[in-house]
Amino acid sequence: MARRGENIYKRKDSRWEARLLIQKGKYRYFYGKTYKEAKLKMRLFQENIKIHKEKQAEQKTNAYVLFEGWLQKQVTLNNVKPLTYESYYHCMHKHIMPFFQNEQTNRITIETVSQFTKTVSENELLADTSKKKIFTIFKIALREILKDELNSASILAAVKSPKLETREVEIFSIKEQRSLEAAALQSQDQRALGIILCLYTGIRLGELCALTWGDIDWDSGFMSITKTVSRVKTFKQDTKKTELIVGTPKSRNSMRKIPVPEFLLKLVRHRKLWEENEDAFVLSGKETPIDPRIFQKLYKKLLVDAHLRDRKFHAIRHTFATRGLELGVDIKTISEILGHSNVSITLNIYAHSLIEQKKAAMEKYNAMHIASAEISKYAV
Repeated sequence: MARRGENIYKRKDSRWEARLLIQKGKYRYFYGKTYKEAKLKMRLFQENIKIHKEKQAEQKTNAYVLFEGWLQKQVTLNNVKPLTYESYYHCMHKHIMPFFQNEQTNRITIETVSQFTKTVSENELLADTSKKKIFTIFKIALREILKDELNSASILAAVKSPKLETREVEIFSIKEQRSLEAAALQSQDQRALGIILCLYTGIRLGELCALTWGDIDWDSGFMSITKTVSRVKTFKQDTKKTELIVGTPKSRNSMRKIPVPEFLLKLVRHRKLWEENEDAFVLSGKETPIDPRIFQKLYKKLLVDAHLRDRKFHAIRHTFATRGLELGVDIKTISEILGHSNVSITLNIYAHSLIEQKKAAMEKYNAMHIASAEISKYAV
């Protein structure tokens, strides 16, 4: 076999053969009718390898690719619940990934992270709660992406969430609560009793929709919260479709047992809502749950019937907690019934109600003070 430089040979069949060492003991062969053709094929292959290696190196540091990979990993490893993933997906694609797609900010560094934090913080179109959510998800992703990096702590420190002002929660007054209860009891729609259930147990909308008859222990008077219903986007294909999912509650503490007031158990029996089938859902009466959005519409209708101004459904949960504090129920008990992960969350949410409770407690000292008529005796 004739040879003509650069590891290129002329074969006995008159073709030219270029041989390239890929790794120790392993070669790649290229053939051509002429020396130049064989050499060109080998050179093109070498250039493609170089480009591929450069792309791989770029992908290892490209922020957009890293965030996209992290997001995909959440699905592949089934790390999070569907509703949580939907939140991650929306936040990543709308706020985080577009920022790091630019050539000037396509690396994860202290500078780019600080710049992103500043951009989000100064965005007047975003509510403080939205900013906090963005930074929370941003930090979760960064922490995993940078876990093997030496400067990860410095980069994470550049993410500074805004301090949220404690806002007074929206509740129904006692008079408004009575009006809402009356509208629910007078409704021709039997599902309206779900409003009463929420007002006196504090369960979330998704937990109410997921409640089955098997979750209610009629003998002990306890209700088990083990499931929640949510409608989430379908990410299996490129569509805008959604699906109804019955899953576990948002946290371990959300899995709980709630004592149900005796009057409420009697009311449920009296309204003949109870079914023999323990797998049937309380609101639907079937083995498929009601869509939370459908129950939301019923709730809005009841507000109109009761001549009450519009409020979010979560106001019912806040009303339950506030009534409990007004009745002197301790904060730890309320926190456990609500399924909060810790008491501090309950304290932060209902800070205003606690202040009012303290005022009422201090008013009781009025009964102990020395009558004003007697004060003159002690005057100097």
